Amino acid sequence: MGAITLTAPACAEGVPAATAEEEAAKLAKQLSNPVADLISVPFQGNWDSGGGPDGKGSKYWVNIQPVVPIHLNDDWNLISRTILPFITQSHITPGPATGQTGFGDTTQSFFLSPTKGGLIWGVGPVILVPTSTSPGLGGAKWSIGPTGVALKQSGPWTIGVLANQMWSFAGNARQADVDALYVQPFLTYTTRHFTTVILNSETTCNWKLQGNQCAVPINLDVAQLMKIGGQRVQFGAGGRYYVSRPEGTAEWGIRAFATFLFPTGKK
Repeated sequence: MGAITLTAPACAEGVPAATAEEEAAKLAKQLSNPVADLISVPFQGNWDSGGGPDGKGSKYWVNIQPVVPIHLNDDWNLISRTILPFITQSHITPGPATGQTGFGDTTQSFFLSPTKGGLIWGVGPVILVPTSTSPGLGGAKWSIGPTGVALKQSGPWTIGVLANQMWSFAGNARQADVDALYVQPFLTYTTRHFTTVILNSETTCNWKLQGNQCAVPINLDVAQLMKIGGQRVQFGAGGRYYVSRPEGTAEWGIRAFATFLFPTGKK
């Protein structure tokens, strides 16, 4: 394995430095676009503290999030985004079992997105697949709904929002029905050294809850695009604070992630 370097000079023998820098700048900008024509495999580690019935719970989970664009024609792409969490939690769920470890439910989204135009957008279905390996790690319900994303990129800035709404339609009848909203407004700034500052909120609302139905975290992350041998990787870390939350959910958390990039070569 080669040394870890910032992506700057030449990416291969005979390739001008300017070309390598332009490629790195394009990749850094694409990483701020959820429907970019770029294959990426993020591994996102999260830790939340302060949840559970007694407020002493903790939850650690790793989201495996492959993003695969499918080139339909010169005008349209279909973007597949998958989120599969592996979870370890303690004192989160009531009952005699104080902790659970295993896979959670899988969220599968598809975005039909145009390849041209100033405003970048995508719409499609989102499906929640009950893949959890323990009752405390998922809802045992199949759910479906619409999802969409819209964003604008100008120079080093990206601003946009991603959202979905899901309702359950099948699954374990003894488990609570799903009626859930997810909204992620985001703002990013990427420097000429391919460092990206990310400000967002990953708001989740469970409309079945009584009282406060929404968890509203403010996330601040910093990420750096690097090159390990011939592999482009973005590493990042940050933290979050929940400005609003339902009773029994986390107060704050931290995050670290690594995103492996596989450019498609398409414009």
